[in-house]
Amino acid sequence: MGLFLNKRKVKPRSFSYEPRYYDPSRDESLKRRMRIQRYARRRRSPLALLYLAALLFFAFYIYNALGG
Repeated sequence: MGLFLNKRKVKPRSFSYEPRYYDPSRDESLKRRMRIQRYARRRRSPLALLYLAALLFFAFYIYNALGG
C-alpha cells in the first residue's frame, strides 16, 4: 500500500504578478476616499433620533391604551 512510501508533498504553483499600469498615488487617494465614506456613513442624522423617539412614544401610548 502507500503507507510507507516517502513522497514529498505537492505545493501549489506560485506566480509573481506585476501590474502594468499601477499608480501608487492613485491607490492611496482611493483608499483615503473609501475611509472617509465609511466614516460618513456611520454618522446618523438627528432626524433619525426624532423618529426613534416618536416611535417609542407611540408604542408606549398603544401599550397603555390597551390596558397594559
